[in-house]
Amino acid sequence: MKTAVWLSFFVSAFLVVVGSIQAQTINHAGKTCPWANLDAVKVAPENHKVIFENEHVRVLEVTIAPHSKEPIHAHCWPSTLYIQQTGDIIDRDANGKILFDSRQLAVKPKVPFVQWTPPQAPHSVENLDDLPTKLIRIENKD
Repeated sequence: MKTAVWLSFFVSAFLVVVGSIQAQTINHAGKTCPWANLDAVKVAPENHKVIFENEHVRVLEVTIAPHSKEPIHAHCWPSTLYIQQTGDIIDRDANGKILFDSRQLAVKPKVPFVQWTPPQAPHSVENLDDLPTKLIRIENKD
């Protein structure tokens, strides 16, 4: 009897862990995220801090120190970004190709500002400025 109870406990615990892992890798369209192993919180924890999370959203505080570059990471969910402070930045894909260079903008946005972004494939942001880049990222799990 004790063996059956323990076996039931371990099987249940295993299923909870597997279900949790699967839930974290499913994006809003119900598809598995191909970059789940590069989740920003896991691979760039010095830049991405979870400040709130539930079944619908994950809210990250993102900080990129002056003259520093983030590790390559990804975002599996679409997000709303509240950019609190930023200067010049370069965003590169996993191969180093420039995706965005703020120095190329004819008109710089006035901070703070809000923008929406779809899921982001592996990339790395470099802060070229003397001030830290700071933003709040609200990832939409639904």
